[in-house]
Order: sequence, then C-alpha cells, then structure tokens
Amino acid sequence: MSFLEILYFIIPITISYAAPLIFTAIGGMFSERAGVVNIGLEGLMVMGAFIGILFNLFYADTFGSWTPWLALLVAMVVSAIFSIMHAVASITFRANQVVSGVAINMLGIAIALFTVKLIFDKGQTDFIQQSIPRFNVPILHEIPFIGPLFFTAIYGSSILAILLAFLAWFIIYKTPFGLRLRSVGEHPMAADTMGINVTKIRYIAVIISGGLAGIGGAIYSQTMTNDFSHATINGQGFMALAALIFGKWHPIGAMGAALFFGFAQALAISSSGISFLKDVPDVYLHILPYALTILALAGFIGRSQAPKAVGEPYIKGIR
Repeated sequence: MSFLEILYFIIPITISYAAPLIFTAIGGMFSERAGVVNIGLEGLMVMGAFIGILFNLFYADTFGSWTPWLALLVAMVVSAIFSIMHAVASITFRANQVVSGVAINMLGIAIALFTVKLIFDKGQTDFIQQSIPRFNVPILHEIPFIGPLFFTAIYGSSILAILLAFLAWFIIYKTPFGLRLRSVGEHPMAADTMGINVTKIRYIAVIISGGLAGIGGAIYSQTMTNDFSHATINGQGFMALAALIFGKWHPIGAMGAALFFGFAQALAISSSGISFLKDVPDVYLHILPYALTILALAGFIGRSQAPKAVGEPYIKGIR
C-alpha cells in the first residue's frame, strides 16, 4: 500500500471518529466558558448514545431513512434535560462541580445499562438497521487528491461537526450572547454589575453542553457500533474534555484537537490494513488514543489559559 493509498484510507476514518469528539468538546467549551466545569461529558455521551440507538430501533419502520437524524435530535433533548441535574447541583446548590460531573458519569451508564437489561433482557441492544449514511459530496469528491481525502464516502454528521465548530466560533466571539457567556466565565461579579443574569447564562451553557454531548454520543453509536452496550462509549467523553483543554477552550482549536484524537483512534482501528503497522501488537495501538490524551493534558494543561472563574460558584454580593 503506497503512502497516498494509506492517506486515502485513514483520513476519512479520522474525520468519522473525530465528529463525536468535536460535538462533545464544543459542548464542554460552552459550559466551561460560562465558568462551570463539566466532567460529566462522558455520562452525557452515554445517555445520547443509548437514546439514539433506542429511538432508532423503535421508530426505524416509521421514519425510514430519516430515523438516524431524528434520533440525533431526540438524543440532544434527553441529554440536555439530563444535564440540568449537573446545572442544579453546580449552580443552584454550589456543589463541587467535579464531584457533580463524576456523579453524572456514573448515573448515565447506570441508567442506560439498567434500561437495556429491562427492555432487551441482555447486556446490549439489537443492531440498528438505519445508521447514518455515507455519501460523496457532489462535485467536490471529483477534485484530485483533496476529493478522495475529504469528500468521498463521508458521513453527513462529520460535515455537521465541522460546520458546528465555525458556528460556535461565531456565536462565542461575534454575538451578544457569546460576550455575556465569556464575561460570566471570566468575571461573574462584573457581569452581574452590568445587568447580566449569571445564573441564567450558566444554566443555558450547561444545557447546551448536554445537548451537544448527547448528539456526539448518538453520532458515535449510529456510525461506529450500531448498537449500545457498556463499551459503546468508552472514554470518548474524557477525550473530548482533553480536546477542549488541548484546544485552549477555543472552538477551532477544540476541532483540531478532536481530529488529532480521531487520528489516534483511526490508527488503532485500521492498523491491520496498513502494512508497516501489521507487526505492531494490537494492545499498543488500542491504548494509543488514551496515552496521547494523557500526554496532551500533561503537556498543555499548564500552558492553556482556562476561563478565570471556571469551577467557582457565584454568590451574589460576595467578592
């Protein structure tokens, strides 16, 4: 296999694996830009993956090819509602945000697996028949070199993820809502003085993060696994959190970091088809994404500048 053939093989897989991470990392960015740490992204992804598969299995006959797309919307709504628990604990009751996020992670997988056992009487769901389709982007897939890399046999969800990164950049840096979001995350007392409702903005941000993480989970389950079990979401939420920090809380940076982690996952999955990786033991390639996640955090967490008020509960009137 030539170098060019390896690129044609691995780049589309990289983009596919990066899409769920992009959605989830940008969701986490909204929450942390508003000053609320969201360790619970893993649990929110689990809930999105579970609801996406469940909706797909039950309504595929009714909605046909529209089913996976409607499943994304339902997963978004359910995960957004699920994230309200984190918002209430962190914002209203001023609980430790890390502990609250860990609780969301544990609760998400517990609810999902209990419900799977209750409905299907086994440890995993059935396989879906309507997954998110691949397609060639008209005209663009015919461009030499670039077409086969980026526009051939691509998931629609991957295109949505890249568009989301630019939309998030516009919202955060070019709209009044984005300005309020950033001010609440940097200096909530000053924002409050200017008449911004800190609590309301933080609630909205956490709910947005839940919705986007839910979409990320549903994309992963409807493109990569096509069913739901305890191992469907297995650390992707934490990779998204690492991508958020690696990307310095910037939507385009988070997208770039998610592509980096997506490449690591793609390398592990497709190593058997690449000649010079055939002799590398599978175990090393499968731990590669997680090892890179740790290395990225160890190398960049000290250099990245987090929002100044992230993790700090806001008490009105107290300096």
